[in-house]
Amino acid sequence: MSDKVYNVLFLCTGNSARSIMAEALLNTLGKGRFRAYSAGSHPGGTVNPFAIDKVQILGYPLEILRSKSWDEFAAPDAPQMDFIITVCDNAAGEVCPVWPGQPISAHWGFEDPAAVQGSDGAKRQVFDKVFRQISARINIFANLPLATLDKAAIQRELKDIGAQFSQS
Repeated sequence: MSDKVYNVLFLCTGNSARSIMAEALLNTLGKGRFRAYSAGSHPGGTVNPFAIDKVQILGYPLEILRSKSWDEFAAPDAPQMDFIITVCDNAAGEVCPVWPGQPISAHWGFEDPAAVQGSDGAKRQVFDKVFRQISARINIFANLPLATLDKAAIQRELKDIGAQFSQS
């Protein structure tokens, strides 16, 4: 059994909702096996209040949540990532920085709950749905026997996790 802690970076454009929720979910559900981070290609500078509501349910420390640029994680002194996972279609199509160490990458697309117009109730409903979708993928990922799989097998598993719920 490996004691390795895997670094995972979740990327989206604004880093205000999906990537923030994924970071909190993996840090909570990963049971110490993962250190998750989130960032955006064009961070909005604030965390969406509906995302904060979802993360708060986990008991995740809200004071560490912040919208940040992916440039922080491409810097020489940044933690070296084992995995880079894009959670929005815009970030998946952008030219990403060169990540040291050639991390395994995957795309898990989710609807953008922060883009929903309408009442707070309608917004909460979409945030609830996306949070459940992210949680389902994170649960599968967190339970993979990573220490026993080679890089190609892990890449396939991550791609399958993304495809498995793409029609949710």
